Amino acid sequence: MSKMLRDHIEAVSPLTDEEFDYVFSYFKAKKLKKHAYLIQAGDTVQYEYFVVKGCLRAFNIDEKTGKEFIYQFGVEDWWMTDREAFFKGERATINISCLEDCQLLGITLADRDKLGKELWKYEHFLQVKANLGYTSLLKRLQIMISGNARERYEQFVRQYPHLLNRIPKTYIASYLGVSRETLSRLYHI
Repeated sequence: MSKMLRDHIEAVSPLTDEEFDYVFSYFKAKKLKKHAYLIQAGDTVQYEYFVVKGCLRAFNIDEKTGKEFIYQFGVEDWWMTDREAFFKGERATINISCLEDCQLLGITLADRDKLGKELWKYEHFLQVKANLGYTSLLKRLQIMISGNARERYEQFVRQYPHLLNRIPKTYIASYLGVSRETLSRLYHI
C-alpha cells in the first residue's frame, strides 16, 4: 500500500525515506467489499481516500425520479471523497460505493493540513493535484454542456480507456448523461 502512495506523491514531489515515513504515518488503511458504501449522503466525512486497489463510483439519486447521476469514478492511484463535506465539515450530499473490493488509505483534513504546513513538498503535491483535478473537472463540465453524446463518449474513451471493460455500461451511461440504449449504439459504432 505504501509504495503506491509514495509513487503517487513522488510523481510530483520526491521525498526522502524519512519524509515519506512521516507522511505515511498519518494515513489509515481501510478495506471494503464490493457494493459497500464508503460514504452515504448524510454522513459526516472525516477522510479523503487514496485508492490503492479497486473501483468506486460517486453518485447522487434524484429524489423525484429515482434516477442515478454518477459524478466520478475512482480507481487505483485516484482520490475519492465528498470534497465539499470533507473541506467544509458538512454532511455528505453524495454517495460513494464500491464497484469492486477496495483497499484505501484515508487521511483526515486536520492531518492533511498539518502535513502541508510542516512539509512544503507535501503542500506542493497537494497544490499540483488540486490544480489538475480542477482542470479535469472543467473539461468534464465543458463537454457535458457543449458536447453531444458521441463527443462525451469519445472523450471518455480517450481519457479513460482502462475503465471501459471494468465499469458496467449502465454506470458509464449515467456518467455520460445518456441512456443505456444510447451508449450501446455509441459503443457499437
